Amino acid sequence: MTYSEWVDEDAGPVVRPYAMVRGRTESRRGRLDLIAFVVTVIDTLDEWMQMEPEHHRILDLCRHPRSVTEVAARLRLPVQVVRVMLGDLLEAQAVLIREPADPASRPSLDVIREVLHGLRAL
Repeated sequence: MTYSEWVDEDAGPVVRPYAMVRGRTESRRGRLDLIAFVVTVIDTLDEWMQMEPEHHRILDLCRHPRSVTEVAARLRLPVQVVRVMLGDLLEAQAVLIREPADPASRPSLDVIREVLHGLRAL
C-alpha cells in the first residue's frame, strides 16, 4: 500500500488510536495526571523494544519538559492514548515523569493568610 492510501491529510492517519496501543486503555504505571511533566532521559530506544512511531515522536517532543496534555495536543492524539504510550516509555526507562504535588501536602489557606499577615506586619 502506498502512503496516500494510509493517510488522509484532512482526517489524519487511518490507523485508529486504540490500535497504536494494542487496545490497552491503561498503562501498567496507572493513570498519569494531566499536568504531570514528562522529560526524555535517553537518546534512542533499543532496537528490541517494539514501539510505535508515536513513541519516538514523544521522545523527540519531550527533550524539553512538557505536560501530558501538551504532548497529546502536539501529537493530535487522545490523552488516554498518550497516557498509555507514556507508561510504555516509563517502563522502558526512556522518560521521567514529575507528578504534581499532592494537594493534601500543601499548606492550608489559613497558614498562607497568617504568613501574608506576618509579612505585611514587617
